[in-house]
Amino acid sequence: MQIDKMSRIPLYCQLMEILIQDIQKNMKEDDRLPSEREICEMYNVSRATVRQAMQEMERDGYICRSHGKGTFVASQRVNQELLKFYSFTEEMKKLGKIPSSRVLSFEVMGCSKKIADKLSVKDGSMVYKMLRLRLADNKPMMIERTYLPYERFPGLTRELFEKTAMYDIFTQKYGVKFTSAKEKFQSVNTSEEEAKYLQVAKEIPSLKIERYTFESEKVIEYTISIARGDKFEYCITLQK
Repeated sequence: MQIDKMSRIPLYCQLMEILIQDIQKNMKEDDRLPSEREICEMYNVSRATVRQAMQEMERDGYICRSHGKGTFVASQRVNQELLKFYSFTEEMKKLGKIPSSRVLSFEVMGCSKKIADKLSVKDGSMVYKMLRLRLADNKPMMIERTYLPYERFPGLTRELFEKTAMYDIFTQKYGVKFTSAKEKFQSVNTSEEEAKYLQVAKEIPSLKIERYTFESEKVIEYTISIARGDKFEYCITLQK
């Protein structure tokens, strides 16, 4: 495709269409785009036109720019439908990515009143506390802090979670029948510790997700996740 300077369509919009088609047909995640100067020469347009096109493409999630390194094809975002029960592992597989988890810490402890209230158990009850880093194609996507009632899941070990997806453990080892899940979302600034694990800059926007998973009326999982804002988007369909 070529730029039509006689068209009523703004030049930057034409350039965007050309570049997006090239990304979709010929490029993959993390591929480097030509420099602004090279694009100017390729399509005989001004630097201002190229910059406007790039800004719009970055805003729409097609590209990401790194100061001093260049412009790259953005990784595909996880578009999660909120009306359906889902798991991180299954969603990554649907996108053709290889999901994995790193268990950063795992312990059995007496829970605080706050966690007892979240799990609807008695204050001081024994619970599992686990910190995990969730990855797709070895790239950090989110960090999760999970609490599970010991009484419902006796015998859990760190090694088990390092080999098997958590919900597979629930269903295959403990016969869990999921009935529902509830999630709360909040935009937060990434903490220094979270940024280190997620390999992002400190205090960039991330998404905090509080998840309650139910078996009948009982909470069997309480998880607080910090998801990279550049990797996830959530949608919900409203029906009359």
